[in-house]
Amino acid sequence: MECQSCFKQFRTWQRAARLVNGVLSCMGRSTITGWLTASGDQFKDWSAAYRLFKGDRMDIAGIFGVIRRKVVTLADPVQRYVFAHMDDTLLPKKGRNVFGARWLRDALGPPFQTNLVWGQRFIQLSLSCFSKMGPVQARAIPVDLHHCPSVKKPGKAAGEQDWQLFRETQKKAKLSVIGAQRIKLLRENLDQDGFTDKELVVSVDGSYTNEAVLKKLPANTTLIGRIRKDCSLYLPPEPPTSGKGRKKVYGERLPTPEQIRQSDDYSWVKAQAWAAGKVHGFQLKVIPTVRWRKAGNKDLKLVIIRPVSYRKTLKSRLLYRDPAYLVCTEPELDLGTLLQAYLWRWGIEVNFKDEKTILGCGEAQVRTEQACEKVPAFLTAVYSMLLLASETAKTQVLPRPKWYKSEKSIRTTTGDILNQFRAINWAHTSKINFSDFVNIQKKMQTLKKSDNPILSALFHARN
Repeated sequence: MECQSCFKQFRTWQRAARLVNGVLSCMGRSTITGWLTASGDQFKDWSAAYRLFKGDRMDIAGIFGVIRRKVVTLADPVQRYVFAHMDDTLLPKKGRNVFGARWLRDALGPPFQTNLVWGQRFIQLSLSCFSKMGPVQARAIPVDLHHCPSVKKPGKAAGEQDWQLFRETQKKAKLSVIGAQRIKLLRENLDQDGFTDKELVVSVDGSYTNEAVLKKLPANTTLIGRIRKDCSLYLPPEPPTSGKGRKKVYGERLPTPEQIRQSDDYSWVKAQAWAAGKVHGFQLKVIPTVRWRKAGNKDLKLVIIRPVSYRKTLKSRLLYRDPAYLVCTEPELDLGTLLQAYLWRWGIEVNFKDEKTILGCGEAQVRTEQACEKVPAFLTAVYSMLLLASETAKTQVLPRPKWYKSEKSIRTTTGDILNQFRAINWAHTSKINFSDFVNIQKKMQTLKKSDNPILSALFHARN
């Protein structure tokens, strides 16, 4: 009901609500016609569903605003931080006339060969939803999805003026430039929501740890990002002995992060954080204050995370993951909070996988500019509302599969949440009784009889 004000008319809101049910109940390809079929509207006028994504009938930013405020209020009121994560993703397409589709580098290609894929690129911002700060589990919930179409090159017959316009537009269309704009917009939205007292902590990967983002951070915002192991860092300059001359911005040059990691002149410190389903102990090297030319005269904190050891099997040899080199724009940020905020960034990668593989983001067959922007954003908002419902309801209709080792140690997956929604929805609308679903399965197995697998197949159709 809170999202009703984001629609121009009441009937538009009703139509969108039926599409939400279709998104979560769709068994085949996640297209608009698939949503209509799953919601029982395949014999009605289908054009109204497509018109929903045109004009100002639906305010996607307003829907994400409702989700954003809900995520922030679910956290502990005394918590002073809002943890956000930003990254870009690629939605593969097939149509050559799809707006914003270009040949882009495939991030899932092998490291020894650069592959290209025809698709669209989007930037997403997710907020960590948690009850208390510390080494605990948090779920990333998307609060923004922005289409970032690349600029089309001029043709062979284009003049110098066309090429100059292309170069200027290309600079504005860079992902790092748009990412800085989305961070600024998120900070403004938080201030408008009444969370001016909460500091925004954004964790990003190396593609956004650059000059375009670091030098344009808004006030009350901290950025945590990865850097190269061979980048040039400096100590802060010493206070000038006289008032003459230009003030120095950089002091003595430091060894590279890789050299610092291998050197015995810097000691390791220990910190704990939640990762991969449990609390781990990490070893870190910290340089409290450094300067970097990409950040100008801004003080940074350098944190080097020692590679974590692991074994593929109990009897296999000991293996090590890659080290991580981080910089933080707030040197006074607690080390444990910094480490946990960066490790929670993995949640946005989980968001991308769930949106594409489970809900089918990018499968809708739309070509116009507004539809290409709004349809993936609408599906992402539905995904966010599904995660929010699981965080607030905490109800379990169906027991988890037998291959889960423990009910408490394993987090609830998106597939489990979707199964719970379908069980509740179908039991309410179709009067299907799921109360004895598991007992029937066990009883039939004991009697060595073949049971009807249709109910189980329905739940796991897209998982």
